[in-house]
Amino acid sequence: MPERLNPIAAYDHIAPVFAQVAAQRKAYLDAIDALVISGVPPGSRSLLDVGAGDGLRSCRIAQAAGLSDLTLLEPSVEMRRRWPPGPRALTIPAEDLSSIAGQFDVITCLWNVLGHILPAANRAEALYQFARLVSHRGKIFIDVNHRYNVARYGALPTFARIVHDSIFPSDRNGDVSVTWNVFGIRCSTIGHVFTHQEFCRMIESAGLAIDKQYVVDYVSGELRLRRFEGNLLYVLRRKSDAE
Repeated sequence: MPERLNPIAAYDHIAPVFAQVAAQRKAYLDAIDALVISGVPPGSRSLLDVGAGDGLRSCRIAQAAGLSDLTLLEPSVEMRRRWPPGPRALTIPAEDLSSIAGQFDVITCLWNVLGHILPAANRAEALYQFARLVSHRGKIFIDVNHRYNVARYGALPTFARIVHDSIFPSDRNGDVSVTWNVFGIRCSTIGHVFTHQEFCRMIESAGLAIDKQYVVDYVSGELRLRRFEGNLLYVLRRKSDAE
């Protein structure tokens, strides 16, 4: 077992092969991107992508949605080395967005980036900052790994998680070890996988409300009807704008 790295150090480690890792999940990532692009409010100009990775995905979304003002947030140095020129750069962790002024028409936090913000208090702070920074009638797009995704984790492990969560509820129940062994690079880190109820509690506390939600198959990218069949994509608004 390789040494466990914090999430930022882990992304530094896999940066040289990140494009290949993303290519392995192309069907899923493309499906999420299409939903984001179709959901961008008319007249939007600005996009903040939190956890932008190598920046290529953010640039494609911005171009397809006609968003001329792009800001990328990525604390991983090695990921930032792979950014295309042009976008505004933020190098801080998401929970430190309190230092940033301004507003954004669209905020994205994709591919379970929220699950790599640890601990739970930092996730709560990041969501609070998203609510502060999103413009009036703007939208926030977040997709997360679903802890009860039977299609990915299997029926028995998922049932065990449900029972454990019922008997021993805790913000840390969704913390999981993650080991990447891809294209000759191997490292271990920690992440978090979510339940719908947990996510709803977090956004309620942050002053956000769900505008739309989707279930997306992590292998095929196809939309599903039931939450246990895929990962979860949420389209959020500030609660005051949704009322």
